[in-house]
Amino acid sequence: MTIDHIAIWTYNLEGMRNFYMHYFDASSGHAYYNHSREFRSYFLSFNSGTRLEIMEMPNVPLNRNNTMKQYTGLIHFAINPGSRQKVNEVTERLRADGFRIIGEPRVTGDNLYESIILDPDGNRVELMAY
Repeated sequence: MTIDHIAIWTYNLEGMRNFYMHYFDASSGHAYYNHSREFRSYFLSFNSGTRLEIMEMPNVPLNRNNTMKQYTGLIHFAINPGSRQKVNEVTERLRADGFRIIGEPRVTGDNLYESIILDPDGNRVELMAY
């Protein structure tokens, strides 16, 4: 089995689409719009075949979780840019462009190399390499 996609609600559909395309080389499908629900979405595809669905609809409540604290439920998803050097490069590029780095690049106890950033909506994205 494989994970086909992960979905994220946003109030910044175009900004989130541009973020993942610009920094993580995602490609975007066509916009979907359901007029009766005022629902809009894009599927973003990554080289691995996994997709990220970003969705926007009026009246979806804001997430009440504090992005700096751990909580139950989905806490992050990970993107592997291909190497430890690329983890460093993407992290520094995001930092230079004003995005928040909440976990500096490091080797974990299980020998992964990772950093953690916040996307424009404050979702945790782990950059990792083996």
